[in-house]
Amino acid sequence: MRRYWVNESDIQDNEVIIEGDLLHHLIDVCRLDVGSKFEVLCNRSKAYFVEMTEVKKRQARAVIKEERAIAPLPKPYIRLAVSVPRFSKLDTIIEKSVELGVASVHPFVSEFSFVRKLNKITQNKRDRWGKVVVAATQQTGRGELMEVQPPVTLQGILEEFNRSESARGLFFFEGEASLWLPEKMAQLKQENFDEIWLFVGSEGGFSHDEVGQFKAAGLQPITVGEQILRVETACLALASIIQYELVMVREGAHGN
Repeated sequence: MRRYWVNESDIQDNEVIIEGDLLHHLIDVCRLDVGSKFEVLCNRSKAYFVEMTEVKKRQARAVIKEERAIAPLPKPYIRLAVSVPRFSKLDTIIEKSVELGVASVHPFVSEFSFVRKLNKITQNKRDRWGKVVVAATQQTGRGELMEVQPPVTLQGILEEFNRSESARGLFFFEGEASLWLPEKMAQLKQENFDEIWLFVGSEGGFSHDEVGQFKAAGLQPITVGEQILRVETACLALASIIQYELVMVREGAHGN
């Protein structure tokens, strides 16, 4: 079934008001008309099954026929912190992170990131990330939009991580690392926490000084094997592993 994202303010009483870009997409692209039925999503963790009742030049209306609850993301929330790669790759990472149940993506600049100065990341680019999130949310049927936080420096992202008392972090490093991912996973399964942060470098990895910053923040380098993964492959593989090992298995153990 087709799903479309709307703002909460677009839902009034028992109707959905459709305007702007969404109106153009539904009428001119999808060729929907009075009588067409589809689902709309918004940040209420609900999906509404609606039927189009009125179509005008600047506005359409759809009546809500049914509603269903959408389960919120389970804890621990996955927060993916990635050193900014090429923008096309970051678009892919954001899209697939929505599909994999990541709670938020946190881009940051580092010594070897594709963009090394924050002022090089324009508002237009950030707006595009928002559109990628909406499109992926419509496809997956999530009940809330994944957050893409404003880009910060490496120091800024580590400070943000350390502000959370109920968070654990995994720093993945392609260089020398004595800690093997399965070992760390076994440790984490014995702990209770609300957030798990995944720190992934861009194509150039991290410098020696940056590795020192991670260690100072209490994050020891973790290896996933001898093969060096592309940044987009690493992000999606690691998010999938964490989703299964720390989220799905935990939910299953609690009978959900």
